Amino acid sequence: MRGYPRIIAHRGGGGLAPENSLEGIVLAARLGCRGVEFDVMLAADGVPLLIHDDTVDRTHAGRGHVARLTAAEIRRLDAGRRHHPAFTGCRTPTLDEALDACRDAGLWANVEIKPAAGQDVATGEAVGRAVAARGEWAGVLSSFSAEALAAAAQACPDAPRALLLEELSGHWTQRLHDTGAGALHLAAEIFTSGQASNIAKSLRDTPWACYTVNTPELADRLFALGCGAVFTDRPDRWPVSAM
Repeated sequence: MRGYPRIIAHRGGGGLAPENSLEGIVLAARLGCRGVEFDVMLAADGVPLLIHDDTVDRTHAGRGHVARLTAAEIRRLDAGRRHHPAFTGCRTPTLDEALDACRDAGLWANVEIKPAAGQDVATGEAVGRAVAARGEWAGVLSSFSAEALAAAAQACPDAPRALLLEELSGHWTQRLHDTGAGALHLAAEIFTSGQASNIAKSLRDTPWACYTVNTPELADRLFALGCGAVFTDRPDRWPVSAM
């Protein structure tokens, strides 16, 4: 898959460190990963932070909606203890901090734009601006939101983009065309050989990747169908040579 590492750590360090954390990014690099994926959402004051859910409830020692808390309020919350006591004191990084960590570790980065309700354009713009400001950068911007991808493209036209889909349904080829995305990211758990054939027939040159793939056996099956890369919570299950 053009530009993609074959095995990509999901949500930073996969499931081996607190998700969407600098600690996870560092661990992924130590395991031999060449690429990581992480989610970005806006805090109430417009700061792009690494977090997956609309609320901090599941991952942090606190409660509240991300879009209603300032970046400072979120970053004061412990984001590591719920994963494991060894990560007590882990804090939520900003997008800039995460991109710095990827640069320092030589990692390719898939930045998933994860807008809260009604914030598709604002989140896409913020992510696009952050990436554009860095100049040289290796990675891709992805989202389920066509609006977010379009806004990111306006702010950073040169950044590669990928459309996230759970499955190939409805007018998916039109959605891909409308976003200007050059790749598809699809759910592995419901992916079939029929979908692979559909991609091959409809879009000969469009690469695709699958999430979330936690065994080499499933990865091998997907690679045989034409998948170019997989996102995993368990990068420790692959030898460094396979990364």
